[in-house]
Amino acid sequence: MARIVIAGAGVCGLAAALMLHRDGHEVTVLERDPAPLPDSPEDAWERWDRGGVTQFRMAHYLQPLGHGVLRAELPDVLDALHEAGAAPFDALCMMPPPLAAAGPREDDERFMTLATRRTTLELAFARIAEEELDLRRGVGVAELLGEPDVRGVRTDTGDELSADLVVDAMGRRSVLPKLLSQPLHEEGEDCGFLYYGRHFRGTPPQVRAPLNMAVGTITILTLPGDNDTWSVTVYTTTGDQQLKRIRDADRWTAVVSSLPLHAHWLDGEPITDIASMGGVVDRYRRLPDGVNGLALLADAFACSNPSIGRGISLGLRHAQLLRDSAREEDPIRFGEAWNAATEAEVAPWYRDTVAIDRARLAEVHALRNGLPRPRPTDPARAAIGAAAMRDPDIFRAMLAHRCCLGTPGDLDAIADRALALAVDAGPPRTAGPDREQLLALLS
Repeated sequence: MARIVIAGAGVCGLAAALMLHRDGHEVTVLERDPAPLPDSPEDAWERWDRGGVTQFRMAHYLQPLGHGVLRAELPDVLDALHEAGAAPFDALCMMPPPLAAAGPREDDERFMTLATRRTTLELAFARIAEEELDLRRGVGVAELLGEPDVRGVRTDTGDELSADLVVDAMGRRSVLPKLLSQPLHEEGEDCGFLYYGRHFRGTPPQVRAPLNMAVGTITILTLPGDNDTWSVTVYTTTGDQQLKRIRDADRWTAVVSSLPLHAHWLDGEPITDIASMGGVVDRYRRLPDGVNGLALLADAFACSNPSIGRGISLGLRHAQLLRDSAREEDPIRFGEAWNAATEAEVAPWYRDTVAIDRARLAEVHALRNGLPRPRPTDPARAAIGAAAMRDPDIFRAMLAHRCCLGTPGDLDAIADRALALAVDAGPPRTAGPDREQLLALLS
């Protein structure tokens, strides 16, 4: 079996490490952040210093795809999450009542997941990993050994670790590009959004609308969490200077209060101030030709708009693919298997996310400037949202897409039927203030 060094002890790095270790490989995990593990989920939320993870205390959601990977590969992590207070969440609760009245179906279990904050999720992984793995905190990678045929790393503490495979799991801010003598192939653009979020505690609110919902020129993101916590995030486009006043807590509250399907999410005790985040990129990376013994995992490979909640779940699936590819003992066959699986199963979701971001940015630009809504590049796909409110099959197909189940191309099978059902739906209704009313709330 192989010797493997994984740089990065976030959720996806630890998931890959556990799967590879349980497959018989010798795994060492390096993590730059030195902070030891906290004692409890609340201690993790209050005091765990994870400077390497930008969105550590922002809104978080584990898509049903990620839950399915854990159920199949790491059920002990799911058990630990249950014990830590994570709550079951059925994404089908967002189905309109007239459609839900027909009752559940045999495969509806695929829409189940667990509601948990990012801090609690990582703590569950880390406790299990530290019992099983050689996990070294406060140690980073300073140099790759043997490039282009990578044969290990030199750490920033001066140790040389030989390896058959080095995995970059250092996330969207990975230092790997600085360590390679050749440039990575990279595609990237600012996703174009600013996030303003707050966490609450109390009696968990009822879900009355999609978790992620566009309301004119803002988007509202409401996510359940563990231990009777939840988050509410308003996000705007980066260039919308007038909406930056949402960072003020009173104005933020006024905006959320104006949304009839979401105002009740304020009925709890705020446990944070308004946290903001911007400068988030959609980015895809690929290794230079001829580099062997190195793999880019999860956000180190492709990172995207976090509001859609795909990152960790796709990263968990990517870790599963890495474990499968590592069963090829020959480095060349491993590289071929890994690249093929990555491009077939992960890259399409990245490109789908970029397309969603661009369409939303174009819509907001039109609304801000009093222009007609832009014509969709794919009218049949654009009709799916309206048609899903009328048809349980289309609703499940739309939800499966949002949950990263199947492939992005699966929507094509129902596109024509969606177009027929949505033909008389009319323009989308705005469940909240229009642009003028929104600006008045912020004045």
